[in-house]
Amino acid sequence: MATVERHDLAPETAAAVAAEGAAVGVPGGAVGRRKGAVGAREHSNAVGRRQFLRVSAVAGGGFMLGTWFDWLGAGEAAGAVGGPEAGVRLAGAMDDAALEAALNAFIRITPDGIVTLIAKNPEIGQGVKTMLPMIIADELDVQWESVRVEQASFDPEQYSGQSAGGSNATPTSWLPMRRVGAAGRQMLLAAAAQQWNVPVGALTTSPGVVHHRASGRQASYGELATTAGAMPAPDLETVPLKDPADFRIIGTDVRNVDAGAIVTGTQVYGIDFTVPGMLWAVYVKCPVFGGKFVSGNLDEVRAQPGVRHVFAVEGGTALNGLLDGVAIVADTWWQARTAQRVLDVTWDEGETAQHGSEAFAARAASLKGQAPGFTVRSDGDPDAALSSATRVVEASYHYPFLSHAPLEPQNCTAQWRDGRLEIWAPTQTPQSGRRLVASTLDMDEADITLHLMRIGGGFGRRLSNDYVVEAARVARELDGVPVKVLWSREQDVQHDFYRPAGWHHLTGGVDASGRLVAWKNHFVSFGEGERFGSSAGINATEFPAGFVGDFETAASLITAGIPTGALRAPGSNGLCFVMQSFLDELAHAGGVDPLAFRLELLSRTPERGGFDPERMRGVLELVAEKAEWGRELPRGTGRGIAFHFSHRGYFAEVVQATVSQAGELTIDRVWAAGDVGSQIINPLNAVSNVQGGVLDGLSEALGQEITIANGRTVQTNFHNFPLIRMRQAPPVEVHFRVTDNPPTGLGEPMLPPAIPALCSAIFAATGRRIRELPLSKNDLSWS
Repeated sequence: MATVERHDLAPETAAAVAAEGAAVGVPGGAVGRRKGAVGAREHSNAVGRRQFLRVSAVAGGGFMLGTWFDWLGAGEAAGAVGGPEAGVRLAGAMDDAALEAALNAFIRITPDGIVTLIAKNPEIGQGVKTMLPMIIADELDVQWESVRVEQASFDPEQYSGQSAGGSNATPTSWLPMRRVGAAGRQMLLAAAAQQWNVPVGALTTSPGVVHHRASGRQASYGELATTAGAMPAPDLETVPLKDPADFRIIGTDVRNVDAGAIVTGTQVYGIDFTVPGMLWAVYVKCPVFGGKFVSGNLDEVRAQPGVRHVFAVEGGTALNGLLDGVAIVADTWWQARTAQRVLDVTWDEGETAQHGSEAFAARAASLKGQAPGFTVRSDGDPDAALSSATRVVEASYHYPFLSHAPLEPQNCTAQWRDGRLEIWAPTQTPQSGRRLVASTLDMDEADITLHLMRIGGGFGRRLSNDYVVEAARVARELDGVPVKVLWSREQDVQHDFYRPAGWHHLTGGVDASGRLVAWKNHFVSFGEGERFGSSAGINATEFPAGFVGDFETAASLITAGIPTGALRAPGSNGLCFVMQSFLDELAHAGGVDPLAFRLELLSRTPERGGFDPERMRGVLELVAEKAEWGRELPRGTGRGIAFHFSHRGYFAEVVQATVSQAGELTIDRVWAAGDVGSQIINPLNAVSNVQGGVLDGLSEALGQEITIANGRTVQTNFHNFPLIRMRQAPPVEVHFRVTDNPPTGLGEPMLPPAIPALCSAIFAATGRRIRELPLSKNDLSWS
């Protein structure tokens, strides 16, 4: 085991990272008791289809190396970690049209020595457009400075798992990208061996050059590229890979390939993209989720300056699909937005208009005293263990609905022409988006071309493609004229797929030595029957499940028509606050140091599963060491510690906070320690991801809350759904514990522990226990 220490980025940089964002969440299908099975599949080494190399000659000389996939069954390689079965397919020289269509290969090398690498996954601020090409470049053995990086368009025939979410890019692409790079290097070696009539084994490479040391001959990759394009493709399963000790690029600080464009304002995001002759549109939906259009003053709106088209759209009932709305299309977005203010619509608001946050809270309170609706997990006899416990603690916790609040509101550009659609979409799930459009408009997916635009923050919001299908539907009405549908900030906040609210009624017991001996949780969430709503569930293995012999998690569900979905570290971002905060309460009740209490729990032998307690102990001990846990602090200053395992990542964090007697909170510093396996591919970006994720969690805790009244969202913009400010952002010191495990992702696992660590720090400073978020609803004053 080794540690990598990185804490050289200023708080200002960390705050910018929080705004820029990182990958968020797994899709909301993994809920409730089924979530454990999904997690097991995420760790599987099975592959659903064969991966082949495709080698193509480039017009004018050089070669192109890519992959294609052949289905082996129903499973898809997007969730696989292991290596593909091998095979080879060759393609001959291509004409210009074929070359144009095949620019989605992973590697292109031309005789002038230019190396172009393709980033296949959507870039949402997590750095994947830099990270994936780094893996290829290292195995290919080229100088990073000589590499050009391009964003792939959506092409499921050539790429597997073209999505952003669940921190999946690293674990699913690590080995495939290494093999692609190694295969390219092997073909260049074979080309030199053929030209010089020497064995391949007698050749070596230095960045961009093949050497025959015995004779002193050498050739650049550019010189060999055309010959390499005609060489047989190697077996991907057996192609030699570098010893990690020989990595030249992996493990080094590499600046984001788009950094220059971003800081100079020239980077094109989805919101910036235009095509000639494009019109702009707003799509107005019922303020109550799922409401149906009845009538409206469309003629009056049509008469407004710059307005070209106004029409009502009949949608379906699925909240994540096309809903009823009114499209206003104009020469400019501001004209469409201004005309919207004239629009007067009568909506059928439906039953959801009867729902609201106050009613949900009242229902949750009434369920507290009733038997749970169903049991998620039950071990031993927790009631008997509680009756014999030395100390028993009861507590109720609540966290609210949250909006994703990306800096770039939802947008999509589309053009319908001759029965085909071309779409430019900032989506995290392009395959789902294309499928949704095809099914909604009764099209063949093959008639839809989708281009991936750089995304100004996703956090899980763009796992849903409602804005994509809106643009497609409006474009079909315009028949040949391109159109961009752009949401306002208010629409973005009020038509989100919110992190579900939740209520937890907990009882725990400790023995005379302060050890946890019993745990019961009655979880009140959203869903129907025994089926949790999207991202509203709890895993049967949620810690401390499996570490307490007498344990129970049960649930009761509230029916609501509120759209919910995955928010960065879905599920975990709320559950960790509750579980780790209650562990802190139990440690205090047992008179045990919170760190020692957690380490004792992790020393117990758990059931078999994906969670490794030794890895978690390692990051806990590392962060405690770096933070100098246990040091004496002045009155009014406290520290909290918390950990969480999510999306294959192990993170522990310490937060130090100071609270004035009047209740003014200052977050002084955060220490974060993570274990994401054997390689930190790009330390510069990894640190930024951790700092951004920690600050994102703190931002959620400080003042963010979505409330529902009469079936509609009350909050409208950042003035009443605030993001963390520069002045509130503490320094975040980041450490990595490098272990002998496959590398995993960093979009999400650092976020959850920040929230309970902050809340426990407030308790240590003030004696006030935080059981409800956001913190702005709590009185933090003390005397």
